[in-house]
Amino acid sequence: MKRMLIIMVALLAMVAFASGVMAQAPAAPAPAAAPAPAAEKPKMDKPKEAKAMKFGGTVAAYEAGKMIKIKGAKDKEMAFDVTGDTKMKGEVKEGAKVTVMYKKDGDKMMATSISVTPPPKKKAAPKAM
Repeated sequence: MKRMLIIMVALLAMVAFASGVMAQAPAAPAPAAAPAPAAEKPKMDKPKEAKAMKFGGTVAAYEAGKMIKIKGAKDKEMAFDVTGDTKMKGEVKEGAKVTVMYKKDGDKMMATSISVTPPPKKKAAPKAM
């Protein structure tokens, strides 16, 4: 009888442990985010295109095909790399008024176009009669 009692206690202990494991509810999943509307497309990582910027002033230094340094308002100086793809409008020389369109490429500023501003026309002196 004692042997039977030990077997029953062991059997009940196994059932208790087994039922405890089976009774555990699976972890509740995190609440799902609201599904995206069908019309909205998922965003893809696209390489950002450099935004074209503009700077104007007087040419302080110029090396054809290499660089141009412009002195702008409030004595702000900026240097730009000039490449074979840079579009030139007018004759660039030191002291000329120019407008530079450029894009940032890392830490460099690449001139995409350089336009020389023609000097203002002088008014003709009134003719004496």
